[in-house]
Amino acid sequence: MMKVWVDADACPRSVLAILRRLQQEHAFALGTVASVNHCLEGAEHIMVDAADQATDLALINRVQAGDILVTQDWGLSAVILAKGGQVIDPNGRIFSDRTIDLLLAERHLKAKFRRCGGRTKGPSARTKANDEAFERAFRQLLASVLGEQRADR
Repeated sequence: MMKVWVDADACPRSVLAILRRLQQEHAFALGTVASVNHCLEGAEHIMVDAADQATDLALINRVQAGDILVTQDWGLSAVILAKGGQVIDPNGRIFSDRTIDLLLAERHLKAKFRRCGGRTKGPSARTKANDEAFERAFRQLLASVLGEQRADR
């Protein structure tokens, strides 16, 4: 059975609510991983320590080919794509092998700019349109993954 994993350290609660609702419609397994600094409940919630990258490492060890990961972390996304997983961010951006290299290069340049004293813009406030975009894109991704799994049988 395909599983949807959530990097829950920075995932908006509205996205978790959407995933729980869609889980009822499509019967996929849903797992969340977060550090002890975040209080979440769920049938399969994995709590990790607050060490740097602990959540990422837990997800890397659990996500399998064909699973979907919801995360905002571009570095983690690259690893999961390399493992054959699918990745989507909470705003509905679906990551792919074609786009991840550019995003990682952008991340590197922005970090270098900040180290030199520059300032970069943070994320905008979340809106209902973000939730709607996430749900549309997630439904597309889910249909694609489920279609591939049926074809493999």
